[in-house]
Amino acid sequence: MRITIVCVGKLKEKFYRDAVEEYAKRLGKYCKLEILEVADEKTPEGASPVEEEKILQKEAARILERLREDAFVCTLEIAGKKLSSEGLADWMKSLAVGGTSHISFVIGGSLGLHSSVRSRADFSLSFSDMTFPHQLMRVILCEQVYRAFRIINGEPYHK
Repeated sequence: MRITIVCVGKLKEKFYRDAVEEYAKRLGKYCKLEILEVADEKTPEGASPVEEEKILQKEAARILERLREDAFVCTLEIAGKKLSSEGLADWMKSLAVGGTSHISFVIGGSLGLHSSVRSRADFSLSFSDMTFPHQLMRVILCEQVYRAFRIINGEPYHK
């Protein structure tokens, strides 16, 4: 299985980078992981809705050009479907059994995702009703994908 994470912005803090690197190393046993960072746009303080829309459009263009046609695209959104860790594992396994060999997860920037990215998605996933910093979300996603592979393979970790 190939897993691609397309995300807006770079990981600035070392502790986030270290955590993602650790999970990437662990995931190497189960999949080919690729993390693609696209540039984020600076959002001025008190940006108008029109300014925010322009920012989202610019980020969306960068995201969309990194999504491969053959990938199953899953956006991370508050309004997406909530799954347990076991549910995520079942979902990923069913995709693989159904012939999907490439999943692209998309993490937006501080303003979220533009409608053009959401409409490209084959599935929308929510980790919580809470809002997380997009940098932390990358760590959480890597951990949950790792946990899902451990569950799929009947290995201990998920309790």
